[in-house]
Amino acid sequence: MQLESFKQSPVGHLAPISGVDGRTKQPYNHFAFVPAPLPSVVDLSPRTYKLISEADRALGSLDALTDQLPNPGLLVRPSLTREAVSTSALEGTFAPYADVLEAQYVESHQPTAEVREVQNYVKAAFAGLDLIEKLPICLQVVAKLQRILVAGTRGDAFDAGRLREQLVCIGDRGRGIERSRFVPPPNGDLLRDGVSDWEKWINADQEMPVLVKVALGHYQFETLHPFSDGNGRIGRLLITLQLIEEHVLKHPVLNLSPWLEPRREDYIDHLLSVSRTGNFDPWVRFFAEAVKARALAATATIRNLMAFSQEVIETMKGAGARGSVHELAVNIIGYPMTTIPKVQASLGVSYPTAANAIKKLEEAGFLREITGGNYGRRYICDRVFDELAES
Repeated sequence: MQLESFKQSPVGHLAPISGVDGRTKQPYNHFAFVPAPLPSVVDLSPRTYKLISEADRALGSLDALTDQLPNPGLLVRPSLTREAVSTSALEGTFAPYADVLEAQYVESHQPTAEVREVQNYVKAAFAGLDLIEKLPICLQVVAKLQRILVAGTRGDAFDAGRLREQLVCIGDRGRGIERSRFVPPPNGDLLRDGVSDWEKWINADQEMPVLVKVALGHYQFETLHPFSDGNGRIGRLLITLQLIEEHVLKHPVLNLSPWLEPRREDYIDHLLSVSRTGNFDPWVRFFAEAVKARALAATATIRNLMAFSQEVIETMKGAGARGSVHELAVNIIGYPMTTIPKVQASLGVSYPTAANAIKKLEEAGFLREITGGNYGRRYICDRVFDELAES
């Protein structure tokens, strides 16, 4: 960590740390950066406020369009799965969207370590959506999500599910703590106090636009780096949960990570720059740009899916489809990949009825079987899959 660039920071201070580096086995005498509590007022440029306003409008349009869907919940799992793939890729874990979907539908399937990590994100996201219906976003909630996220993975450390009990650093750990890019607060009182202040701040009414509040909260969480593993993924999940908690979105259909993934270095640099300079403006503008771009992209995706759904409905109606076949046509935008038992459970019909509905849509070219007629047949809707995978 380049200490000189952090010494004069107006939003934090350096705290001395020493010990033996667990990776290099060498002693170190260095410093960690401890962020100050977040401000209640932040100076932003007119340019940034303009972008925030544009992002707000894009989010409003997205939320209104989602309300027009017959069943907005259909898009939740495919959308969270898409976010899971990209948010994991940001941390160096790569798993194809198709592989993750397949693992969701095949119980006997043995996923790779990468797919398991991505699956865990989806599980944590659903758990988070349930938890914030009962509790505010707080350490109790976040710690539960982190435990789910790392369960059974390489990040499943002895302190999973609670504040880390070891020093961490950001960057190439193989080079040693003193040469890492950034060292967050050491475990102990400084970390506990920092997380407590963060928790109080995000649950207080702030005199700033919601997107500014979410951007600042994300900066503080990533700077504190409260867990031994999973901080980036949890921090980005919290963005979604905050937007829902703040009633900006009703459903988790905004995926920021596909935009952040190709801009990973810029993303990290903006967060570090806040700690060095105390200037939140470039980071908030970058964040608002991400929100605007992804809200517009999600809106376009949903419009395309709605148009496709109408095409399927009209085609099947012309073929005399009724009952479960019609229901499946209406709901097809939620099935990038599916099985007969999945349709049976979703529509509340018998196995033969679900199989017949799938057969009708397969004959019309809207579904394609991808298992060669074997037991446990899986079907893909190429149009929905492609729309979601490329969104």
